[in-house]
Amino acid sequence: MSTKKIVVVGGSAAGAKAAAKARRLDEFADITIIQKAPDLSMASCGYTYYVGGVFDDRNALLCTPAGVVRDPVFFQKAKKITALVETEVKAINREKKTVTCRNVKSGEEQTIAYDKLVIATGARANMPPIPGIGLKGISTLMSMADSDYLRAIRDKGEVKKAVVIGGGLIGVEICEALQESGIQVTVVEAADQVLTFLDWDLAKLVENHMKAKGAQILTGTGVAEFVGEGGQLTGVKLSDGTLIDCSLAVMGIGVRPNSELAREAGLGIGKFGGITVNEHMQTTDPDIYAAGDCVEIPSRITGDATLAPMGDLANLEGRVIGENLINGNVATFPGTFHTGICKVFDFAAGSTGLSEKAARRVGLEGYTTVVNANPDKPGFMGAKILISKLLVDKDQRILGYQCVGAGDVSRQIATAAMAIQGTLNVSDVINANLPYAPPFSPAIDHFITACHIMENKLKGRMTGISTVEVKRKLDAGEKPFLLDGRNPNEFEEMELGIGENLIPLGALRSRLADLPADKNAEIICFCKISLRGYETECVLRANGFTNVKVMEGGIMAWPYPRKK
Repeated sequence: MSTKKIVVVGGSAAGAKAAAKARRLDEFADITIIQKAPDLSMASCGYTYYVGGVFDDRNALLCTPAGVVRDPVFFQKAKKITALVETEVKAINREKKTVTCRNVKSGEEQTIAYDKLVIATGARANMPPIPGIGLKGISTLMSMADSDYLRAIRDKGEVKKAVVIGGGLIGVEICEALQESGIQVTVVEAADQVLTFLDWDLAKLVENHMKAKGAQILTGTGVAEFVGEGGQLTGVKLSDGTLIDCSLAVMGIGVRPNSELAREAGLGIGKFGGITVNEHMQTTDPDIYAAGDCVEIPSRITGDATLAPMGDLANLEGRVIGENLINGNVATFPGTFHTGICKVFDFAAGSTGLSEKAARRVGLEGYTTVVNANPDKPGFMGAKILISKLLVDKDQRILGYQCVGAGDVSRQIATAAMAIQGTLNVSDVINANLPYAPPFSPAIDHFITACHIMENKLKGRMTGISTVEVKRKLDAGEKPFLLDGRNPNEFEEMELGIGENLIPLGALRSRLADLPADKNAEIICFCKISLRGYETECVLRANGFTNVKVMEGGIMAWPYPRKK
């Protein structure tokens, strides 16, 4: 019986998954994992939570669900897989079907033959050539060594101020980890918002929450220089000349594919620098597969190649490869909807599919969006507000969804992701039978409510206007009649302070004379979440007012400063 020789370069998510899946399908294959780092199968998405003290056992990042550390002994005994750690692959000889590798400690080299090769070399942090970037005290969070370094800083308690460069997923999570550890954090983001997978209006709500937790957020500015004394970081100078004192800076401005090995071997490389693969995760060499952060995969909405460095995708891609290594190209990986979520102090922020700005970027025409602010469960069960944004195309097919807030964001994003994958439209969802009980959701789930609002908007029952557009009108000197339909006690507790007129919904029918005499005058209605704003619009329309709009999401979706 011939033994298939499988070599996997990279022992984190994708590589380890491919090897394990291949073993389950073929007990006799000769499988070797070659890993440059000393650790294997690391839960890298958990690094920030280890740094922040959510848990203290470092080995939890390396363990199976049963608590066994995935080290070379584990892989040999439990999986019958040889795992060479602290070993770097230096070259691939496609003609001879060998890899040359070197032990990073001893320098000893060896050549290993393969029948099938898997490249899962991951990604590396973006480290632009900013003056002073080599100072001590500047770190990334890409490895166990990085997490050990930052955890030690946390535990010692000597660092008082830190700067996080980048307000993306990693940057936001690092900000929380350090801020919750008693370190004053400033986030510096070159874009005009944090979490650029969100649209600006929702991202601003997240930013406001981060500020409320004590973090300082500076958007629209970059880093000009890292300043230090005696080789140690002492501050960060911004592009506008501002100097921020700190003794720690963490780079979180994204990653780039670690594809040099594949490039040097002559494999196809895409326009974003990732390894080109087909639906079977096969490279331009039929005997070499690739997966994880080092590859480009298609967007399942546009079909365009994209980078999607996410741990869940790496595992799924590795699983597909594992099956194809043994059974031929029978398994496929279709691509990504760019579904993601992150914890932001007491908030969560997630998205799937297209944001509005992404829709504009790809030239999508005729799309419609709505913003929904609504509780995640009944008030008597400790409701928490969620703010979401739904995007549909001209055929009412659901193409994008974003959600932020203190409630159960994950449930909403997961439901929306499956709706997008199932090519559902609004009419498919408005009567969806989702699980309901008061501890878990309102009778009509938040996502279904968003689809109800969209249906009302598409059928002309409601004319929506975004908070951003309302603010633009006010800044331009326009003077729409702003109608707050809440009760006086609610108004006393929370007020926008933008010239609104308080007319409680219950009193509206008797106070129509308090509205503009010109029934064509623009009236913008809202309340805390704009449910009463919509009901106000219905009343006004029935009474002959022709230019009535609802501020979508109400006060809870207002991303700007308010009076109280």
